[in-house]
Amino acid sequence: MKNKIMTICLCLFSAALFAQAKKPSLMVVPSDSWCTTNRVMEVYYNQGVEEYIPDYKLALLHADLMNVISKINILMADRGFPLKDLSATMKSINKVNAENSQLTSKTSGAALAESPLDRIRRAAKSDIILEVDWQVKSTGPKKSITYNLRALDAYTSKQVAGAQGTGAPSFSAEVAVLLEEAVLVNMDSFVNQLQAHFDDLLTNGREVTLDLLVFDNGSGVDLESEFGGSELIEGIDNWMAQNTVNHRFNKSDATETMALYEGVRIPLYKANGMAQDTDGFARELRSFLKKAPYNLDVKIVNRGLGRAALVIGEK
Repeated sequence: MKNKIMTICLCLFSAALFAQAKKPSLMVVPSDSWCTTNRVMEVYYNQGVEEYIPDYKLALLHADLMNVISKINILMADRGFPLKDLSATMKSINKVNAENSQLTSKTSGAALAESPLDRIRRAAKSDIILEVDWQVKSTGPKKSITYNLRALDAYTSKQVAGAQGTGAPSFSAEVAVLLEEAVLVNMDSFVNQLQAHFDDLLTNGREVTLDLLVFDNGSGVDLESEFGGSELIEGIDNWMAQNTVNHRFNKSDATETMALYEGVRIPLYKANGMAQDTDGFARELRSFLKKAPYNLDVKIVNRGLGRAALVIGEK
């Protein structure tokens, strides 16, 4: 009887993990096109190069956008996909920014170095970003809306689901109502595409990218250095094969000083049941390289949700 109860508990626990894994977090944001049209782009100079990044804080002052996001949140929640709210998330980020602005170095008085892109990355912690764009057209007293809704994997920036179309002309003047009427036609197909992507994540793992680099510090260690009778890159390849889901990864480029691993399928969960991410997976590889026979110092550079660099030689 005791064994039967334990088996039932384990099944329920596994089912709970399965359900959790099938529903990564989502967030609706306005597309870059919508932000450009409505002049809510932030100018950022990246090493002298002018770049434009959506200013979500300013965009949220548009009543139509707030209504559209709320409507999509409701439509997705009704289908079992609760979403993170962009407005609430930005308020939390603004609070953190205010606190960070008060942090200074005790020695030099320097403030924290942070770009607008860093702030956006910190805000967009969702696994899937739903980008929405729309245009309202008038024909006499009636209005119609043309929309584009696409789901992007935040780790790879690949589109994993999409829906677009034009709604039937309506006497309604509310953008959210027009959007709902237009989106409902394709919503089931959109949700099915999302579900298929979630099922793929569960079966094949999350796709990330790892860069292996070497510090030019005169140590003489590079990816062709031999340890225990085999090159360092061979040891890393073997570790990747053993720790990726179904041994799936692609070493798309490699020299004696660098290696690029793309399509690296990492488990959704660590052995202890905690959620796995790119940074955590990179740290596991670093732990491997710190042990014999390698005994190497490795610096990890986080390059976003889906990419990390490991620099071998020192921290």
